[in-house]
Amino acid sequence: LRHLERCRDNWRLVAKVKAQRCSPQTHTPFTQMTAGDMDKVEVFDAGSKGRGLKTKQDFWSGDVVFAEPAYAAVVFDNLIHHVCHGCFKKQAKLQRCMQCKFAHYCDRTCQKAAWTEHKSECSAIRNYGKAPSESIRLASRIFWRMRREGALVPEDRLLPIEDLQDHLDDLSEAEKKQLNLDVEVFQRYWQPKAQELSMESISHIFGVINCNGFTISDQRGLQAVGVGLFPNLCLVNHDCWPNCTVMLNNGNRDAVNSMFHTQMRIELRAVMQIKAGEELMVSYVDFLSLSAERRKSLKEQYYFDCSCEHCQKGIKDDLMQAVKEEDGKKPPEETVTEVIEVSKTTLEKVEKERQEGSWANVVKLCRACLKKQEPVLADTNLHKLKILSLVSEVLSYLQHFEEAADYAKQMVEGYQKLYHHNNAQLGMALMRAGVTHWHAGRIEPGHAMICQAYGIILVTHGPTHPISKDLEAMRCQTEMELRMFKENEFIYYQMREAALKNQKMHVMAQPAGNYIKELFHRRK
Repeated sequence: LRHLERCRDNWRLVAKVKAQRCSPQTHTPFTQMTAGDMDKVEVFDAGSKGRGLKTKQDFWSGDVVFAEPAYAAVVFDNLIHHVCHGCFKKQAKLQRCMQCKFAHYCDRTCQKAAWTEHKSECSAIRNYGKAPSESIRLASRIFWRMRREGALVPEDRLLPIEDLQDHLDDLSEAEKKQLNLDVEVFQRYWQPKAQELSMESISHIFGVINCNGFTISDQRGLQAVGVGLFPNLCLVNHDCWPNCTVMLNNGNRDAVNSMFHTQMRIELRAVMQIKAGEELMVSYVDFLSLSAERRKSLKEQYYFDCSCEHCQKGIKDDLMQAVKEEDGKKPPEETVTEVIEVSKTTLEKVEKERQEGSWANVVKLCRACLKKQEPVLADTNLHKLKILSLVSEVLSYLQHFEEAADYAKQMVEGYQKLYHHNNAQLGMALMRAGVTHWHAGRIEPGHAMICQAYGIILVTHGPTHPISKDLEAMRCQTEMELRMFKENEFIYYQMREAALKNQKMHVMAQPAGNYIKELFHRRK
């Protein structure tokens, strides 16, 4: 019944999107907010968690609670030649700033839109002789913005930058050493203007970046390409089973008239019903870890002890460590320990083979590991899920779709028992599994998975996101093929085979293994 209710809620959203496209009415399918509109949330004292945000009204799954443009954002050092410094979209060809020779843009439109942020940076890079690291560049952009705004705090900002948490007292000795080095480089980069700033204010901004720097993704949301600061988002506290998710909207500058351009912004989206007065929560880390490991990670990266219900009660820890039972009997503890060690060793070996691009060896290692895992570990065991995810992705890349589909099906069935039903990672996994089944000629399960993925991504990403549009196109295509399959299975396979002979199969990109799973960016 719970599954049927979830399906009903998700498909209600799909129906609303369809109705909006067919209707001349101007209302939107979800509660939308313009970037900077913070009237529906408020700051409150969250007790031991410090400050928090709560809502003033009810929200439903898929509603945008608030949207916020970046206060400041920069591209990662290793991607400066491949990502637009204005809209953060990956492009094959970019135009370089002719003055500093550092910043790259899609075109003149992006360059013009980004000039306010780049103007001071352009001059500083030319004077310094080179571009500093991403953290120095981000801190500089924050100070330039603070200087432009002066002492006035805009109405759409809930707290001034100076009041954000920096956790400087919680830094380790190694982190403090790195902070001092960053401050020294910053002062040389900002000369002579650095004299205006105190050591305390510079250290504070680096501390804020360290614990609140938000990971910025490319236009498809698959690769981390930069880091930015979103002050209002910094006030949303963590929960391992949150009621909201954060999605980056890269904006749109394709229109000829700049009046119709939209800027890059984050959108805080509800993934379940939220009542007025409830605290807004997001997850800082991926849920697929044992509660003790999540708490350790949160303590090391964000300097707090997670006290959410899932961590306190260890909810789903039993599933993540589950083993197979036969006639009520579990395998011996020694056997389980041995298989887990084999799994860890396999992942280490696989990582080396991935770096060398030896995909055949990756598949061989994963098959051998799964053979040992199969009689011992349950399908929800984290060690097994990691191997299933790896092997299904690599086999799809190698175009062994039949075998990849078997593993992908096993993987998503495990994910569905662990993740929240509106989790973005679950939606992306269902999409990849659906495409794999589609390529394998398994049109019925492929269409079903793509439909499930579409329902989830509508909630987490919204109907205008590129991935949502791709999924909608795939859903329509697979629906058409499914009707053809049901009418005449023999004719369907004949047409499919003829089409594949005349057209190269489009497969997934080379396995990267670096999908975004954490909300905030931390220096490695």
